[in-house]
Amino acid sequence: MLKRKKIRFIGRKEELKYIQDAAELDEAAILVVYGRRRVGKTELIEYALHARNLLKLEGVEDGNTEAQMVRVLYQLSKALKDRHLIHMRFKTWLELLDFIATKISVGKWTLYLEEVQWLAEYKNELISDLKYVWDNTLRHNPNLLLILCGSSPSFMQNQVVHSKALYNRSIYELNLREFSLKEAQTFLGNRSHREIMDAYLTVGGIPEYLKRINKHSSIQVGICEESFKKDSYFSNEKKRIFISSFATKGHYQEIVDYLSQVKFASKKDLEKALHIKGGGNLTNLLQDLAMCGFIERYLPYQADSKSILVRYCIADSYLRFYFKFISPLAERIQQGDYNRSPLHALNKESYQKWLGLSFERFCRQNSLLIATIIGFSAVRYKSGVFFNRASAEQSGYQIDLIFDRADHVLTICEIKYTLSKTGTDVIEEFEKKLSLLPDLESKTIEKVLISASGATDALLARAYFDRIITLEDIFKNNA
Repeated sequence: MLKRKKIRFIGRKEELKYIQDAAELDEAAILVVYGRRRVGKTELIEYALHARNLLKLEGVEDGNTEAQMVRVLYQLSKALKDRHLIHMRFKTWLELLDFIATKISVGKWTLYLEEVQWLAEYKNELISDLKYVWDNTLRHNPNLLLILCGSSPSFMQNQVVHSKALYNRSIYELNLREFSLKEAQTFLGNRSHREIMDAYLTVGGIPEYLKRINKHSSIQVGICEESFKKDSYFSNEKKRIFISSFATKGHYQEIVDYLSQVKFASKKDLEKALHIKGGGNLTNLLQDLAMCGFIERYLPYQADSKSILVRYCIADSYLRFYFKFISPLAERIQQGDYNRSPLHALNKESYQKWLGLSFERFCRQNSLLIATIIGFSAVRYKSGVFFNRASAEQSGYQIDLIFDRADHVLTICEIKYTLSKTGTDVIEEFEKKLSLLPDLESKTIEKVLISASGATDALLARAYFDRIITLEDIFKNNA
């Protein structure tokens, strides 16, 4: 049985309380935890329950049913200190789970099944057999907590949470997300705001990724060292996260690989390019990828959900960085061409431009933070990107972030993530976008510049923007 010493733990206050509350019920309960690879599921569970004995049984990648059961028995023998268990064999999961239930039918137990999608081989049999054992044995122990944890959000949602086998049972569900910017700031320690934001935009709030780059002298050095050396962590991570989430199902990677080659794509674009049938099949694939956080579905803030303007793009920060900077150099990386000078592999100008697009996305995803800084977070609003389709009369254009507020104000944001302060040339750019935006007469227009480095004295003197938000403002207000 696994016991952990209490260690310093960062963030996750709500998630910790949720797990601990489930563990303190006076009845048996099932806790389902899921999230993408390396988001910190295991660390969270083991820390939250460090005062309890955990009987942890973990699946193995690409193992068949027999291999999975042999591994479980090995782990069980170690946990219960009974070497005879190694030599036992069972024909079905029902038999094995029923046997495990006899060992934990009385007393304060936490049965923790890790990487459930691997244990189940992405099939329904394990969950169905678990349902029988739960109903007939496990649920009768009021001190039992059963944890089902996995790195395939789509499997955990569809085959576990929404499974007919476990329907209407005492299930608690936790979808573990990446660190917030505040948690990432605490995790990275004494770094500048620019370095913290660079890290967050590049690899997201994935604790393991942040830890990898934080051990180096600078964030940029860490990114390059972990990305461009032979067999470096980030150069091989793409394959690992897809295996964790979808095994070897090819269509998922095909969709993401295609989206890496275009800025965005409609559902029809994907059908045509990949020869994947439309309807439910493609819809389910896209939903699974979105559930894992790998892609996102977006459309103009003012459009309804069925609009023909719906687009799909890569959402995961690491994957976006991988496809832009690592994948094109994959062969040279594996040849060791950058081992001596990994910093030379990253084109600084291209990377800075990429960070700018990533910062725009960060601001859209954190619209409540921006609304709080400006001072209208208590007002109802719709927010998002505004874009139109190019036509014969007009080229396509985009407004980075727009808030359509219930108090009859339209807050329009221009977003810049440059190393230098934003100058007066932004005014002409902004005015052109305003001239193309329809139906402005019915709203009061509030013009906002979100500039990581602030504005030049010349721009400030023009007093063109109603509000200028800097990186310091974002960190100051980031609760």
